[in-house]
Amino acid sequence: MNLKVKIAALQYFEFLAWGSWLITIGAYCFATKQWTASQFGIIYSTTGLAAIFMPAIGGIIADRWINAEKLFGILQFGCAICMIFVPFVQTPYALFWLMLVNMCLYMPTIPLVFSISYNVMEQSGMDIIKEYPPLRVFGTLGFASGMWATSLLGLETSAMQFYISAIASVLVGIVAFTMPACPPLGKKVDSSWMSLLGLEAFKLFKSYKMATFLIFSILLGICMQLSNAYADSYIHDFSRLAEYANSPVLKFPAIIVSLGQCSEMFFVLLVPFFLRRFGIKKIMIMSLVAWVLRWLLLAYGNPGSGFILILLSMFVWGMAFDFFNLSGSLYIETQVDPAIRSSAQGLYQVMVIGIGAAVGSYASGWMIDTFFTVNGVKDWHGIMLAFAAYSLVIAILFLIFFKHKHDPKEFVNFKH
Repeated sequence: MNLKVKIAALQYFEFLAWGSWLITIGAYCFATKQWTASQFGIIYSTTGLAAIFMPAIGGIIADRWINAEKLFGILQFGCAICMIFVPFVQTPYALFWLMLVNMCLYMPTIPLVFSISYNVMEQSGMDIIKEYPPLRVFGTLGFASGMWATSLLGLETSAMQFYISAIASVLVGIVAFTMPACPPLGKKVDSSWMSLLGLEAFKLFKSYKMATFLIFSILLGICMQLSNAYADSYIHDFSRLAEYANSPVLKFPAIIVSLGQCSEMFFVLLVPFFLRRFGIKKIMIMSLVAWVLRWLLLAYGNPGSGFILILLSMFVWGMAFDFFNLSGSLYIETQVDPAIRSSAQGLYQVMVIGIGAAVGSYASGWMIDTFFTVNGVKDWHGIMLAFAAYSLVIAILFLIFFKHKHDPKEFVNFKH
């Protein structure tokens, strides 16, 4: 099998396994299980809790002890087993623990899919900055495919969506074992205690610029978590209003949300140009402005006359997501030694989908229940305006505190 085809397949099935339930689990918890926002917030926080430490641990293991592609495959097989048991869980607390185990297995695979791809591309002499983004499009397509499958099969409120995830995890695990060997390069580094523990990536915090970038990655990660957790539920909730009850939009909410992934496929191709032309600071500011616009469009949108605003919010999502997630990963790649590649990518994901996601889940669940829910009815207009205000404040702070002078040569023909 062609190497690029393998890399594309790795991206596709990796994110199909996540996309099949990540956006629709809220509908499952609210509509089918009748659980509260706080209970759902606890369950959804497992993505963040696991990502606080597991991506870094997975990166350390891949850098020092086990081939990255083998570790990836083993973890995905474990995810498949967890997903098979989800339909049998009857309480939010039991689901919390099962999903925590699942996320502890899955979260390390996100930075690993980056580091494995970068590793094998480097081995083949490819230009990572230029050639990886088009392959990363297949990850976005996979995430969208998972959402489409769940929605078109009528499984948005069904536990069957988790079986789709299990199948995808098995498939990506098989693909991983066919990848070229990615041995642990960290074995060759010095024998200091930080090196022995695999904590070399944490030295990035010694640099003011990198420390600031990683801290703001947490705050941006909160934006991503809010979108993942509530976009589908936001659309679903319009069905309680008589004027929208029969809207075709409400039949397949996940399909509408997946348009954001279609937008990603466009914006991900722009990342190399924008990184080289404008640099990491400007592209992150563009991402934050896009987040503000996304929340404002959702605040004033509806499945009727305001449907165009919802569609625009999905288009803006592509810029909001890609311009910080993929760009951030590529930026990290340019700043670190290959020996700590997996650890550094793991650390970045700890910030984004770990600490940021956990804080976003807990804080948003509490905020929505406390300030924006009356007699079980959520004020989505107020919720989205609050999210927009948060994103605007972060954009201003990032502009002030992140000090970076763009060097046009930084991302040109980048290779280690």
